[in-house]
Amino acid sequence: MSEITGGADGARSEEVADPGAGATVGDPPAKPIPADGRHTGAAGWPPGAPANPRQVPPRAAAPSWATLVRPAEAAPIRTAVLVAVLVSGLAAAMLLGDGMGPGLLVAVVPAVAAAYLAARTAGRTARPWTLAWATGCLALLAIPALRDSAWPATLAILSAVLLGALALHGSRTWPGVLLGPLGFLDAAVSGGGWLLTGLRSRSGVSKERWLPVAKATGVAAVLLLLFGALFASADAAFADLLGDLMPDASFEDGPVRFMLFVLGAVLALAAARTAAAPLRWDRIKVAPGKPRSRVEWALPLIVMNLLFAGFNAVQLAVLFGGYDKVLRSTGLTYAEYARQGFWQLLWATLLTLAVIALALRWAPRSGAGDRRLVRVVLGLLCALTLAVVAAALRRMDLYVDAYGLTRLRVSVAAMELWLGLVIVLIMAAGLFGGRWLARAVAGSVGAAVLAFGLLSPDGMVAERNVARFEADAKIDLAYFQSLSADAVPALDRLPEPQRSCALRGINDELSRAGDVPWYAMSLGEHRARQILSERPVTASYEVCSRMGAFGSRVEY
Repeated sequence: MSEITGGADGARSEEVADPGAGATVGDPPAKPIPADGRHTGAAGWPPGAPANPRQVPPRAAAPSWATLVRPAEAAPIRTAVLVAVLVSGLAAAMLLGDGMGPGLLVAVVPAVAAAYLAARTAGRTARPWTLAWATGCLALLAIPALRDSAWPATLAILSAVLLGALALHGSRTWPGVLLGPLGFLDAAVSGGGWLLTGLRSRSGVSKERWLPVAKATGVAAVLLLLFGALFASADAAFADLLGDLMPDASFEDGPVRFMLFVLGAVLALAAARTAAAPLRWDRIKVAPGKPRSRVEWALPLIVMNLLFAGFNAVQLAVLFGGYDKVLRSTGLTYAEYARQGFWQLLWATLLTLAVIALALRWAPRSGAGDRRLVRVVLGLLCALTLAVVAAALRRMDLYVDAYGLTRLRVSVAAMELWLGLVIVLIMAAGLFGGRWLARAVAGSVGAAVLAFGLLSPDGMVAERNVARFEADAKIDLAYFQSLSADAVPALDRLPEPQRSCALRGINDELSRAGDVPWYAMSLGEHRARQILSERPVTASYEVCSRMGAFGSRVEY
């Protein structure tokens, strides 16, 4: 039999009626035990201790990462955000059906406006880093409007997604930087419910509010079509201007246009939903690895530093001793020495960054002496790696001097330069602290891709090969057939028939594309069309074929 009584603090507890029942010889008299199984401090037990010392209460389970990053409840969607999402979808449907170009930037601007309005409604304010990420994102999206080449434009769009995620989430840590773009997927799903909730809340709006707007919009559309058709029929120049400005949509393009509308609206809605309630990626904490002893940690790195130092010493000896002696002693050709060495050194740089990341995770952390050891050993490794980067770039320069510049060579050289910049940032973080390192590396990605696109890699390839032809009359006409319209201004400097043969592939590609509207034509394509219109290709296919313009080519 038991009874329920109330304690002094108002809590309810269960007491046993016969406290001495079941006690053994030598045991202290049993005391009433509360229902939660804890002693109240009598008989020498501390208050709150378990009734049985072997029964330790279970600890509360740590929340999962999905719970940690869960966003706050989003503020209701504003009408202005709905309008901006709709405009972004319509712009994507009308301007992106014919290809990338200025239309991409035009379609993204309403999405940026939707994100800004949603953030203001949620009470979020723009910080300097936010403005920097947003500006970089828009600058990267301008690359397709400037360059005809697809590969720098693709890199620019991917980098713009990274910077846009940083602007919307406000991430500062490595998990936030690396996982931020995944937040768009979550926002695209949750944004649908957010949108439906906002539409349902507006279903009871009276006609007095939306009917005048609908009437005014309909009247404006009718007047625009009526007088626009009259003016177009009255003046051919005005009709031509309207034809260039207005998107050319047909019934056959309907499914594609609809898919572009859905894609543009979903992306704009995801950006707005993220701005209203972003995922909190910075709450994910990466636990440091188990610190190692000084000998266990430093010995492999010191050996690695000695190896790097020996390699760099050989590079200095080769630099001052001349390459001819090295080629005679190794039996390699000029191309084999330069090309093979570059790829090995590129991989050495990448692996060194991985080694540095692992070394920082397991570095000793017992005091100031350990911190000093880590800075000295890793700082020396970074400095020696910069020398390896310089050696790799020198190898590529030798190879380009001998065989010309290609897309692959300029891209991997640019990557090697960026890796060198990352190493410099790591060295600065070792001196001044690394809280800013994740954002600095992300910013370096955006800056490097932006510079890569602005410099026009296809134009650089053509410019370097034309200069090589002017110096030693060597040229690979077959390679130019795969370049984009960005290469036309440089190739236009070649004499005939080399000029026509070099431009033959680009000219045929532009002819097959036909007339391209302004919103799908890059600046590079516009300039190329102007040049080819003023100075058409004149050499025949037979002449170019004899000159090797259409032969197969393998790029290294």
